[in-house]
Amino acid sequence: MDKSDAIASLGALAQETRLDTFRLLVKRGEVGMAAGEIAEVLDVRQNTMSANLAVLARAGLVRSEREGRVIRYFADFDGMRDLLGFLMEDCCGGNPELCQPVLDELVCAC
Repeated sequence: MDKSDAIASLGALAQETRLDTFRLLVKRGEVGMAAGEIAEVLDVRQNTMSANLAVLARAGLVRSEREGRVIRYFADFDGMRDLLGFLMEDCCGGNPELCQPVLDELVCAC
């Protein structure tokens, strides 16, 4: 990931509905959610949700799959890993033990 990609990803997350959407999709994992379901859970109009999902998709943070007339959205975990990797690329000035608390927070307790 380069700096402009990181800025696009961070910019996409720098809006309340998009951040809530991304976090919701992360929780849903590989099950994902239909766009209408996301809009209903977050109490957002469907056309507004579609626009927000498009921003997240362009930033590489969500992906979609068509299921007949429904589009199901998923968090793009590769995109999320790329962003986190970029942010932590030069972490701790060569002292990886200083980064361990951050890495411990990122470990899924599923």
